[in-house]
Amino acid sequence: MRAFDILVFALVSLHSNWRRTALIALATAIGVSSVLLLTALGEGANRYVRGQFETLGTNLLIVLPGRSETVGGPPPMLGETPRDLTIDDAYSLLKHASLKRVAPVIVGSAPVSTAAGLEREVTILGSTSDMYWVRSLHLGYGKFLPPGDPKRASSVCVLGYELAEELFRSQPAVGQWVRVGDRRFRVVGVLTDSGVSVGVDFDDLAIIPVASAQALFNRNSLFRIIIEAASEADLKTGEEAIHRLIAARHEGEDDVTVIAQDAVVKTLGRVLTTLTLGVGGISAISLAVAGVLIMNVMLVSVTQRRAEIGLLKALGARLSDVRWLFITEAFLLASLGAVFGLCVGLAGTQVVAEMYPEFPVAVPPWSIAIVVSVAMLTGIVFGVLPARRAADLDPIDALSKR
Repeated sequence: MRAFDILVFALVSLHSNWRRTALIALATAIGVSSVLLLTALGEGANRYVRGQFETLGTNLLIVLPGRSETVGGPPPMLGETPRDLTIDDAYSLLKHASLKRVAPVIVGSAPVSTAAGLEREVTILGSTSDMYWVRSLHLGYGKFLPPGDPKRASSVCVLGYELAEELFRSQPAVGQWVRVGDRRFRVVGVLTDSGVSVGVDFDDLAIIPVASAQALFNRNSLFRIIIEAASEADLKTGEEAIHRLIAARHEGEDDVTVIAQDAVVKTLGRVLTTLTLGVGGISAISLAVAGVLIMNVMLVSVTQRRAEIGLLKALGARLSDVRWLFITEAFLLASLGAVFGLCVGLAGTQVVAEMYPEFPVAVPPWSIAIVVSVAMLTGIVFGVLPARRAADLDPIDALSKR
């Protein structure tokens, strides 16, 4: 038999048993679509986390007080530090050429109120003018904190979009006065509607000069220092320089933790990729189940088609012809299910994307290639046993239905 004859014969057989064909194709489609949907969700989670960290800015190094070592509690607790981070510590880091900008940060909570009596308890972030560039912030209108001596307190502030809307309604916020805690500040700018970024809601906070935040919260220590390296290639050099410069200021003791933004993103990316592969592998079990179904149905088909197989052999069909006939049927069943499952999986991904537009769900190209290949390979592998059994039938016994 020619390859074309085998293909036509297999297609006719599938069409004549369309209920069986539909059942097996459905089982394979469920496996393929589940793998695609789960890997798409995993890829979406990976992109979402990366996007969240990219909104922080680029080439960032974050300095926290305390060594990254355990002190008896559940890890990873920061160890005790004998000295607080100060504004002088922050600006001493600019001595190194690999470090471009520094933004000292103090964080606290305080009520923000207006003369009209409207009041909100919000996060107060104390920093400098460089925070605008380091964190890649965007102004809706007005201007950001003015540059100048970071140790000099000034009564200006920048409000988040939502906070400004709730405090001033339809009135322009810039130029208005607000009371933050027990101090008055003049609004000089309002941020764009930017939402939550890595746990910080920039729509619902107020940014004031770092020296003003020190006076407001009555503390000199910094919450952290955010540093922008000159380039991505300078991140490693900059991290080493930070440890060296801080140790020089702290009597030789390296008592800070430096977190590189790219290291966090890469670590989270590896974790999420592993999870994606894990859930994809678990869902791929359904493909094995579909393969077993193909094998069982094909074995039943061999029993039902004994006379047909005997007639083919009596007419001169070789053992390999019969074997390839059943393998081709199994392959076509798996391929049909794979195509159907691919369409369902892509459609399901599109539905999820429409329902949750902020979640960048996407089917990775490698998953399409792998799952379709595995589905087709499953059909071939699980079709071998029925094909061998059909080929081993004696033509006389098959025609006599014994």
